[in-house]
Parts: sequence; C-alpha cells; structure tokens
Amino acid sequence: MQDFYKEIEWRGFVHTSTPGVDKHLRAAPVTAYIGFDPTAPSLHVGSLLPIMGLVHFQRSGHLPIAVSGGGTGMVGDPSGKTQERKLLPLDELRFNLEGIQKQLSHFLDFDIKSNPAKMVNNAEWLTTVTLMDFLREIGKHFSVNEMLAKESVKNRVEQEQGMSFTEFTYSLLQSYDYLQLFDRYHCTLQMGGSDQWGNITSGIDIIRRLRSTDAHAIVFPLITTSGGVKFGKTESGTIWLDAERTSPYQFYQFWLNTDDRDAVQYLKYFTLLPRETIDELERAVKTKPEKREAQVALARDVTGRLHGDTALDQAVKASAIFFGGEITEVSDKELLDIFSDVPSCELRKSVFAPEGYPIVELLVTSGAAKSKGEARRFIQGGGIYLNNRRVEEVEKKIALKETIHGKYLVLRRGGRNYWLVKIL
Repeated sequence: MQDFYKEIEWRGFVHTSTPGVDKHLRAAPVTAYIGFDPTAPSLHVGSLLPIMGLVHFQRSGHLPIAVSGGGTGMVGDPSGKTQERKLLPLDELRFNLEGIQKQLSHFLDFDIKSNPAKMVNNAEWLTTVTLMDFLREIGKHFSVNEMLAKESVKNRVEQEQGMSFTEFTYSLLQSYDYLQLFDRYHCTLQMGGSDQWGNITSGIDIIRRLRSTDAHAIVFPLITTSGGVKFGKTESGTIWLDAERTSPYQFYQFWLNTDDRDAVQYLKYFTLLPRETIDELERAVKTKPEKREAQVALARDVTGRLHGDTALDQAVKASAIFFGGEITEVSDKELLDIFSDVPSCELRKSVFAPEGYPIVELLVTSGAAKSKGEARRFIQGGGIYLNNRRVEEVEKKIALKETIHGKYLVLRRGGRNYWLVKIL
C-alpha cells in the first residue's frame, strides 16, 4: 500500500489541506468522500482529478465514498457560477445519477472485500430531515456574516442579479452532508476542488461543535492549461466521459493533443504510471518532443481505463488514419468522428455515372484546389490522396465503387489537409 498523502503530494494534487491530515492518514485506514454534481447524465474530464484522488485513496487501503448530489443537486452549487442554476426535475436528476454511478465504476472498485468504494446519494438525508430540525441542529451554528464573506457568496451578492436564498443555503447542506457521513460511516476526510474549501471547512466546524472531534480536508487545484484555458474545454465543447457524448476517438484525441508544457503534469494527475516512468517520459518531452511519447502514454492510459481496451484499439486505429492509415475499414460513425472538424461538401450519386467523376473536378468542388489548373499541379506533384491512397493520374475518374461504404470520399492534400465528401 502506498502512502496516500505522499503520493498525491508529489503528483501535485494538494492545493490546501488541514493541519495534521497526513498524520491522520498514516495512523489507520480512513474513510473519505468527494461529492459529484448531477447536473448532467455524464461527468466530464474536469471531474477526473477528484475521481483520481479517490482512486489513489482506495489504492492506499482507505475507504472511498462517492457522494452523488441527489439532494444538493436540487439546489445547485453557486461556487464559480455567475448566475443561478436552473433547478432540474427530479426524474432528470435520477437519470443523471445513474449515469454518474456507471462511469465511476470504471475507476473505483465497489466489489473488493478489504476496502470497497461506496456510492451514496445525499438525498437519503437531505430530503427526509424537517426544516425545523435542520434549522435547530445546523442553522444556528452558521453566522450570516461569515457566510456573506465566503468567496462563492460575495462574488454573487455584489452582482446585479444577486443570489437566491436557495443557493445561499448550499454551504449548510454540504456541511450537513459531512456530519451525516461522519455519523453513518465515520468519515473524517472530505476532498474536492479548491473552490469548495469554504464549504468543506464549514462541515469540519459543525463536526467539531456537535461531535467534539476533528475532521479533515484536502482540496485539489483547479486546472487551467498552459495557454490559460479552463481544462476540459475545447473549440468543439466539453469533453464528456460518456461515449455517446464524446466518442472514444474524440476522447483519445483530446489527450493526444495535450501541449508539451502540460503533458508531464497530466501524467501525474490522470494516470497511475509510477514516478520512474513519468520521469522517463519527461526526459522524452525535452529531448525528442516530436515523438510525443508522453501524450501517447497519457491518451492510451486514460482512454483505456474509461472505455476499455477494444475502444482504445479502435481509437488508435482511427488516429492512424490522419497519418495515412487504412481508411476503408472504419465504420460510418468512426469516419464522421475522425473528420468532424474538416471542410466537407456533398455530391449526388448520379455524378459518378456512367464514366465516373473526374478527380480534378472533385478537388475544385471540395475546395481542396482553387482551380482545375491548380488541381492538376497538385496531382502531378504527388500531393493528392483519395481515401489515403496517392492519386497518380491527372485524368483519373472516380467510380462509385471507390467510395467508402457508398457514402463517403476522403481527400487529402499533403500531410494532414483533409476534405470529406458526402455522397447523397
């Protein structure tokens, strides 16, 4: 078993922690929890750092609890938000919670006998406690002055739209979560993002006041890329853990495209690779960055853990297409994933009959060449590929049987300039 605190410290997980938490973790197996927000039926890559925190926690012999916010999700966490969240219908919340639990099972072991992970829904206690009991037991311990001073509240109160009383109570609900988990599972550690520090320490204070004992906290950094962009956001949108929202190929590409400046830190954050391997990959980034060995290791590790070996193999095969790999064996869905961001055009099947469609005209129609003369020069220079096979003849005419599944043609000019032609 590894030393949990020492492990996550060198990996860069520790943004802030309570005094003595490292000694607390070394004294005996500890129970800790992290909450997950059910605002969507899927988590996204922004949730991976806390998930990996629980993974390391379990690997160290401790007992992890993933708390799904079936109760707090009815209110919405105001942290980091500039306006109030839309309240979700209960059926939608339940659907979202099922999706989250399924995704967490790819990372946490819920069946191991020694220290199995638990999935707990805070609706169990938040939807059953009466208002009067909650106010008498919890509310009287909160100072409005202190609550107004919290960053998540102060930022919103100073804005024109302000903050509703519903959101204002969120820190009380999260504190009550910690108290309930302490009582039910002897949970003495809460982890989360650094924006949760105020809410977590309020829970620690409630446990100290009502149970006369210490509880602890570790919060993780909020990740931004070396370019200053919020981690997990791309031009195409959010990178989800659900394969239906973000395909394994797109997920693999997200990690493969990691900036050299971020690759080593992401290996520490998101993989279980040992220090020796990461150190070796760090040297590779410095001495032979063009090989992108760190990015490949990162993409393979994270994609394989989430989506499995078969999906990983398919993603790797699809990625190879951009470097001239065999293109005719991929499915329609994979092909559209691979070329989702390239220019495209549409052609009717009738243009291929009876003699075929001239490659020169196709290059102009698709935008791969500005004129027929330019198209001819590209072909004569050996720079045009049809379905990743070099076009040798300027006068070539394309038959319908040369299309992929009778639906697509892929044009490439040079190394990685692609155009997708859809056959209607």
